[in-house]
Amino acid sequence: MKLLYKPFALIGSFIAARLGRGIFKRLWSKIDKADPPDATTAETTFPKVVGAAALEAATMAGIAAAVDRASARTFQYLTGIWPGKKTEEKSED
Repeated sequence: MKLLYKPFALIGSFIAARLGRGIFKRLWSKIDKADPPDATTAETTFPKVVGAAALEAATMAGIAAAVDRASARTFQYLTGIWPGKKTEEKSED
């Protein structure tokens, strides 16, 4: 049954990438009017390059986690099966 979750995850990954990119660009536009700098852009400063990369990574990771969680909850709602890992209960020794 968990194999059926793979299409959900694939579609979710695509959605997360599109959402994350759009949100990052919107956030960056509030910081700087120029496009986010690449690491090899000569006309920018080191802190700006590192800051843009860190903001992009945090945004993409946060959006990916939110979309993964939403797709797992949707899959569970539709099938009654949780597609991921379940926490192990601690044994009382």
